[in-house]
Amino acid sequence: MGSMSAVAVAVLCAFAMHASFLVTNAQLSPTFYDETCPTLSDIVFSVVSDASLTDPRIGASLVRLHFHDCFVQGCDGSVLLNNTDTIQSEQDALPNANSLRGLDVVNNIKTEVENSCPQTVSCADILAIAAEVGSVLGGGPSWEVPLGRRDSLNASQALANTNLPAPFFTLDQLTASFAAQGLNTTDLVTLSGAHTFGRARCSTFLNRLYNFNNSEPDPTLNTTFLATLREICPENATVVNITNLDLTTPDQFDNNYYSNLQQLNGLLQSDQELFSTPGADTVDLVNSFSSDQSVFFDNFIVSMIKMGNIGVLTGTDGEIRTQCNFVNEDLSAILAGVASKNRKVNLVAQSK
Repeated sequence: MGSMSAVAVAVLCAFAMHASFLVTNAQLSPTFYDETCPTLSDIVFSVVSDASLTDPRIGASLVRLHFHDCFVQGCDGSVLLNNTDTIQSEQDALPNANSLRGLDVVNNIKTEVENSCPQTVSCADILAIAAEVGSVLGGGPSWEVPLGRRDSLNASQALANTNLPAPFFTLDQLTASFAAQGLNTTDLVTLSGAHTFGRARCSTFLNRLYNFNNSEPDPTLNTTFLATLREICPENATVVNITNLDLTTPDQFDNNYYSNLQQLNGLLQSDQELFSTPGADTVDLVNSFSSDQSVFFDNFIVSMIKMGNIGVLTGTDGEIRTQCNFVNEDLSAILAGVASKNRKVNLVAQSK
């Protein structure tokens, strides 16, 4: 298929999927909080923008956080829940442990939102808006985020270990992982483009450098890039060693991710698989997005909205958490325990 034909296919996919959302996304609406929390978008933008001044990675981290939420139980804010007596946090799952970033920013947003619109906006919706703001601050596309999600009452560490695609997945494994969430090949290639900004730990790609196949490096890795990565990530690299996902414009949301794949400069195996798997239908999409950034951006908007609709809780399902790290029942118990402890301290002090 020629490049122009591939571009046409990508555009048609975008419009076809977008049309389907007018039906399937009926429960969510960009105007959901227009009356109850009209300052919501401004609050989220302000907090994320302030955070980006000292942390250029935050936009990428928030997009990833939304992705890791939606792939486990749906987009319900479950990834934000901490461990309690009844909840095993998804944050401790293998794909998330010591790598999730932006949790503090989400909590800061929630604090500001609660001050302005108490018990109104879900943490799941805050994640969805923050991901869109992260894209915009990186120079990427903006879109009207459908809203109206509610927060889960539980989390699933087991599903986080099962559902989240690994950086060493083959194309078949990636395709199956996305299909399980109702996402197709176009969504896979498009959403992978979020790796156009952000960082990755050496542990996520170290096997490609030294022991990919019979103690040889991954043959789909550019040899010049290989040498650079070996300097950053020696065989005994620790988890603190990180490098840019995009070696050209690491903090910019653009389409250079796809040109990197064409030059065998994809950092993760799961990235390079999109271009280097022989005969794969993903190759034409990579070429399309590399040749026309607007086509990538249009598809990214569609796929992000589609992903944001996975397994949403609406109506009276779930709840609106007042603090994103705990369900309301657990938070009430924690606050009651603190109050009881303070009363005891005061009584001891008064008796002295």
